[in-house]
Amino acid sequence: MLGGFTDFHRIGKFFRRSLAWRVFGQEPVENTITQVADTLNSWGYHPSKGAFGQFRTVLVQMMLINHSPLLQDMTTEAMARIRQHPAITPKSRRGQLHGVHRAISELRDCGPPPKSIHAVMPDIDGAADPWVDLVERWYNTSTLTPKVRGMFRSILAKAGRWLVAEHPHIIEPSQWTRETCAGWVAALDRMTVGDYVQRRAGLDKRGGLPLSPRTKAGYLTATRTFFRDCQEWGWIPRRFDPARALATPRSIAALLGPNPRVIADDIWAKLLWSGLNIEPGDFPTNTYRLCSPIELIRAVTLAWLFAELRSNEIARLRLGCIRWQHDGFPIPGDSDEILAQDAICLLDIPTHKTGTAFTKPVDPLLGKAIEAWEAVRPTQPKMLDRLANVPTPAGATPREIGAPATATLLPIVSVNQGKSA
Repeated sequence: MLGGFTDFHRIGKFFRRSLAWRVFGQEPVENTITQVADTLNSWGYHPSKGAFGQFRTVLVQMMLINHSPLLQDMTTEAMARIRQHPAITPKSRRGQLHGVHRAISELRDCGPPPKSIHAVMPDIDGAADPWVDLVERWYNTSTLTPKVRGMFRSILAKAGRWLVAEHPHIIEPSQWTRETCAGWVAALDRMTVGDYVQRRAGLDKRGGLPLSPRTKAGYLTATRTFFRDCQEWGWIPRRFDPARALATPRSIAALLGPNPRVIADDIWAKLLWSGLNIEPGDFPTNTYRLCSPIELIRAVTLAWLFAELRSNEIARLRLGCIRWQHDGFPIPGDSDEILAQDAICLLDIPTHKTGTAFTKPVDPLLGKAIEAWEAVRPTQPKMLDRLANVPTPAGATPREIGAPATATLLPIVSVNQGKSA
């Protein structure tokens, strides 16, 4: 009935659901919508008309483009074709498309959605092509964590733009000498915020300020690492020693050191009181309710106050991370006393930045808050813990290689908006 027509975005505004009913029939269209809506609802998306309406619009548009309302026809190849269609690609619909794609992947044998657009590294502009090519090759070869590799890549992109501005005859890393390194170190020492960047969004207030000593040291660390790896891997000849030619100057190293942010006792008391007395009325709401359940907010707040964890460790806490010390265990040492039931709350910490997983005692208030959140937490699909699991071979799922998928304590999506937690 559609006759191969798919340019629905050229028609203008119209009720796509009504058209899908006329073409495919109301029952198959509504069955698919219900299955996808139930899956998204179980993950924490709000099922009401206002919140789910945009997801439903994208889903119906996908049916019309694919010429079928059936989930079994949403194959991996079909989803790849749909994602490139002009009616689906507007920026305002990327979040809804990602959520619908994940739900279809959960319901049918369909590949998961590609990496979010926000997690894709932008192309490097303003630097010579040979320099960019070796930086990208290093980025794809290095075994550093993705976050560190991304930071180093951005710094090396700035170095490439500096070369274009100051040394246009140097277009690749093999042409660097000790003199070039000295010039780069001197340029970093005088560099300001906003120099040699690719995007200036958000730099209106900070642009022109001197770089902090820690930032300068980080830039030199990235450059040293890059040249050291390229030399050791045989990509470029060894014309200088990166550890000496790109060493952090004493004038910068002398300004580095611990800089703890001490919180005054009265301020910490206010934070504790606020964290222990959080109520839903303390937070802004949308049309329906809190954007996140109050149990989740309490658990995260108390974890920040009492667990002494990094934000990444809090976000990666797993279900069942709380254990209680039961009655009957003697107190270590010379004491004859016996611990009361639930006297000690134990928190299992996942693999973290500086070590492996371990268990630590925490305040029982934190344990009760986490258990309260676990009791109302929506069912979520399991996620691989990048720090605790082995690398997944290309094209293989965790189930195929036996890598353990874990259920994280925090939800993958917020209750109403479907955004990353």
